[in-house]
Amino acid sequence: QVQLVESGGGLVRPGGSLRLSCAASGFTFSSYAMSWYRQAPGKERELVAGITRAGGSTNYADSVKGRFTISRDNAKNTVYLQMNSLKPEGTAVYYCDAWRTVADYWGQGTQVTVSS
Repeated sequence: QVQLVESGGGLVRPGGSLRLSCAASGFTFSSYAMSWYRQAPGKERELVAGITRAGGSTNYADSVKGRFTISRDNAKNTVYLQMNSLKPEGTAVYYCDAWRTVADYWGQGTQVTVSS
């Protein structure tokens, strides 16, 4: 069955870094655009970053540009989110999303807490 499993979340101090991973299985990973979203308590889920199927194009929310980097390894069926210079407002559950016009799959999320 389709699975997206996020990992790498945790507690980090402001200014610190984390690298999230999302391992995919059960579908043709390279046929899907991949994205990272996040949802903070009491707020709507928001797009953080996206990457095209072959990884040739990326996009970022203005709030993370220059600090976060999305990448993918189609041989490993995995998408990554490198997060640097983390801020307290980055505290949220981070979800990966696999999308194409006929399907949309979500992971269960991983908690990121940025606090001193």
